[in-house]
Amino acid sequence: MSEIYVVGVDGSEGSVRAVQYAVDQAFKTNAAVKIIHVLEWSPYTFLTNEELAERHKRRKQELERAKTAIIDLVVKEINEQGVSIVGEVRYGNIVEQLQQYCEELDASHMYIGRHGGGAISTRIFGSVPGALVQVSNIPITVVP
Repeated sequence: MSEIYVVGVDGSEGSVRAVQYAVDQAFKTNAAVKIIHVLEWSPYTFLTNEELAERHKRRKQELERAKTAIIDLVVKEINEQGVSIVGEVRYGNIVEQLQQYCEELDASHMYIGRHGGGAISTRIFGSVPGALVQVSNIPITVVP
């Protein structure tokens, strides 16, 4: 069975570089490349039924927009290079969803761009690459 490389994308230049790097590595090892974008989602239990229905509708719209604006663009660009990749959009905690996606696919490696967040926001909220490095049970390459 071929190896599977997962790339977390967010539409930034760093994630574009991570996809390209993963594709370059996949050429060398004949691995499959899968990309995923995770929209941060936190459940609000104190909303009314009407607010929950509206939020669910917005969630569907956000998923469609993310697929069109992020996943489809990356897939098109990479497919034009002669490499076939697929992508997925999910909602939830970014680190948890990336981990779960890798487990579901039995991925052998994860690639992610280094996000250029500010020092203060990174100290307060942490960083996705930093959190992934701490919890992942597969190798992770953080692409600058």
